[in-house]
Amino acid sequence: MEINYTVTKEFFNSYNEILKNELQISTKLLQKLIKENRIKINGTSINTKLKPNINDKINIDFSNQEDNSNIIPKKMPLSILYEDDWILIISKPAGIAIHPSMLHFEDSLSNGIKYYFDTIGLHKKIRPVNRLDFGTSGIVIFAKCEYIQEYLIKEMQSKQFEKRYLALVNGNLEKKTDTINLPIARKPNSIIERCIDFKKGKTAITHYKVLKDFESSSLVECVLETGRTHQIRVHFSYLNHPLVGDTLYGDASPISSFQMLHCYRVEFVHPVGGKKITITDYPKWSIVTRSQLTNLNFK
Repeated sequence: MEINYTVTKEFFNSYNEILKNELQISTKLLQKLIKENRIKINGTSINTKLKPNINDKINIDFSNQEDNSNIIPKKMPLSILYEDDWILIISKPAGIAIHPSMLHFEDSLSNGIKYYFDTIGLHKKIRPVNRLDFGTSGIVIFAKCEYIQEYLIKEMQSKQFEKRYLALVNGNLEKKTDTINLPIARKPNSIIERCIDFKKGKTAITHYKVLKDFESSSLVECVLETGRTHQIRVHFSYLNHPLVGDTLYGDASPISSFQMLHCYRVEFVHPVGGKKITITDYPKWSIVTRSQLTNLNFK
């Protein structure tokens, strides 16, 4: 796992400037890489504060082994949607946590990833880039090193990283295409539940489009402009159209034990090479065609 960069411009004042601005390495990670002697210039360790020369070759080594013994490996079926040397993308089923906890110490998705990493001889920490609720299914991205995780999180913060969801909501929405802009805050006296709070809430924006109306529900595609906890669930509940099966913000449903919400599409720029990556994962309960989803445009 190495990144190689050739200097092609003259105006850089130091190698550090290239590492930070061109390769988007954070100050904290850069200090760690320097301390562990994992940066080479033309095959040699030199002071990265020096001014670079044209055609200098910078090599950053991310193949170091890490201690991931804090997570117990657990063999489980994994639906791998994409994998390369840097990234692993999984389709998470509903009813499984991403992180180990007191209630899910050995049966979280991270436990399954730890087992998988052991089988392929990858000694790296488990680093999920995006997160889904216990009852939400869909695409979860795992970074195979700290650089990839940091880079993709920056993409999400700068709106370069797009996530799309499918949701089945109760009832039929009056507006078939709309933007929900309602601030979300933690509900008083609750650790888990969120609510709309116009005084203390943080900005939360959800764009949606109704794909199909049924007699008592609607299939909706959502694009998040922000990423608040339970954002889609809270927004539609506030509109009196809670997600089908969402017992926290609505009612139980005979057709699903969990909220019918699925992250079905992600699009981002790969940190290594700059290629645009688009991954899709369609839930079994979705009845729209792929072409219908592909042609939707919220821009």
